[in-house]
Amino acid sequence: MKRNYLFAVLLLLGCIGSTAGHTQTIKVLTYNIYHGEEHYANGKSNLKKIAAVINRYKPDFVAMQEVDSMTQRTASFNGGVKKDLVAELAKMTGMYGYFGKAMDYSEGGYGEGLLSRYPAKPVIHHLPTPAGGEGRALITIEHRFANGKKVIFAGTHLCHEFDENRQAQAQAVTDILLGMNLPVAVGGDFNITPESKAYGIITKTMDDAAVRFGNPQLTFPYTKPKIRLDYIFLNQGKTWNVKKVEVIGNEDASDHKPVLVTLELVK
Repeated sequence: MKRNYLFAVLLLLGCIGSTAGHTQTIKVLTYNIYHGEEHYANGKSNLKKIAAVINRYKPDFVAMQEVDSMTQRTASFNGGVKKDLVAELAKMTGMYGYFGKAMDYSEGGYGEGLLSRYPAKPVIHHLPTPAGGEGRALITIEHRFANGKKVIFAGTHLCHEFDENRQAQAQAVTDILLGMNLPVAVGGDFNITPESKAYGIITKTMDDAAVRFGNPQLTFPYTKPKIRLDYIFLNQGKTWNVKKVEVIGNEDASDHKPVLVTLELVK
């Protein structure tokens, strides 16, 4: 009798362990870092404040927008020394850092940044700008977890000037990411609102994590937010469970609030 009871307990524990092995918890953060300067434009670096947020919440992946790399602009508030913002934040957080240049700017580069707990090979995808304006990019990395599950994490920043660009870029982002045929989470300052055509293009094939969780919150401007510009989008269906969505307050490093999403990768 005792032997049968022990066998039943071991079998149950085995089933629980097996079920746990089919999921992977991932924390992702999106943060517009305002080119590394405190948003009051008072000539001070905001990198310590940005790093403090990341170190406090410990995401696995971070998508950053408005990222400078070795520009004169960064030198202007760093004692005359040009800075690679992604490399600096990677050092300050103990993460791997990847820069995705969208365009030349101020004698350096401007675009997207990713931080990851894991080494990866970034791929930069340049996005269409049919109406002209600033160059935009999508940066992607792929990671395979110890349990064999693969995931794509991506970051982007859509055009702030022309709706024609935003719509074209929204379509390009979804085409690129869903064409990879893997679970994907993409974060960014999309410069769109839920009523916009570009938002409709994205959510035709991807899910807004905050809407799926049930608590979409405003993210811009930081002081008294009036609109939602910052999002995490996911595969539709049962690939992901959204466990938690947080719009992080009381952080004055940037003019945007960071958004942290805790996910469970099921498939």
